[in-house]
Amino acid sequence: MKQGELRFERSTENTLTINVSGEWRLTDALPSSDALMREIDAVTQPQRIVFDAQGLEGWDSGLLTFLIRLKHHCSGKETTIDFGGLPRGVQRLLNLASTVPELKEAHRESIRVSLLTHITHAEVTIWHALLEILSFLGEVSVAFVRLFTGRARFRRSDLMLILEQCGADALPIVSLISVLVGLILAFVGSIQLKMFGAQIFIADLVGIAMTRAMGAIMVGIIMAGRTGAAFAARIGTMQVNEEIDALKTAGISPVEFLVLPRMIALTLMMPLLTLYADLMGMLGGLIVSVTGFGIGVNEYFQETKEAVGLTNIWIGLFSGFVFGILVSFAGCLRGMQCGRSASAVGDATTSAVVTSIVSIIIATAIITILCDVLGL
Repeated sequence: MKQGELRFERSTENTLTINVSGEWRLTDALPSSDALMREIDAVTQPQRIVFDAQGLEGWDSGLLTFLIRLKHHCSGKETTIDFGGLPRGVQRLLNLASTVPELKEAHRESIRVSLLTHITHAEVTIWHALLEILSFLGEVSVAFVRLFTGRARFRRSDLMLILEQCGADALPIVSLISVLVGLILAFVGSIQLKMFGAQIFIADLVGIAMTRAMGAIMVGIIMAGRTGAAFAARIGTMQVNEEIDALKTAGISPVEFLVLPRMIALTLMMPLLTLYADLMGMLGGLIVSVTGFGIGVNEYFQETKEAVGLTNIWIGLFSGFVFGILVSFAGCLRGMQCGRSASAVGDATTSAVVTSIVSIIIATAIITILCDVLGL
């Protein structure tokens, strides 16, 4: 096997003949083309370059790389290249490389951005996000005004279906998580209480914790991952399929038709689910107290009844109501903001869950501080 060779000569004063022979493969050492480039850049530049490939025994992209480099080197010069002397396969690949435009982003150079630019970009992004939230809040407010005046347009059957999905369908997962949270609270509380022989106060701990905060928080997180994400995915998919554009074209407000029934359903169901989660959590505490510490069922019930007041229950129900608004709002907002691709639906779903959970934590902190200020 003969290695690739590169020779050139002036067949006439204005014509440069390039002779390629041997094996031109990347796995072998390819000949240097520096002398050829210097010849092209000579004082008397050739006006025409032709090829003689009679001695070419084999080739791959190594030969094509050389030819493309030669072509780029001659661009901007008064030199024409005639590839007619090369094999037909080489000519077709060169034509293909010239036809397909270069992907500029394939080798985009990294741009160093200053810290100030980063901060400015973040401020602009936050500002735009805030404006979008306010705009969506305004649209939702208008939709509720139209609802109270009897002018909102949405299908009542959709509302009933969403009520079922947000309520009855969520009971299994709410039951499981709430019972486990009650068990955890009881076990954690018993570590200190049994040191003083005060295991009976496990009922107080579990009852107050579940009714005042934990029941609403756990239901909020469950519904954020389950229902809020489903809202974002459903509306986002409709955005991708241009169904929302079709609603607008038909003169139907997508906020009234899609967002309104979802917000109503989840806002109504959240306090009920919170109350159910409170009961399930107390059941978890009862299981631990009865099986682990020998506390009677009636004794646990009486202690819980004395410890848990209506104030704690109302605070938990109010928190559930607020969380229902936040989760449904975040899910619908991210769905309406969804892009036009499949990956955008995933991003919208993830963003809806994150936004909902962060909102729940912030709202819990605010409600807790307000209750402390009001002495509740």
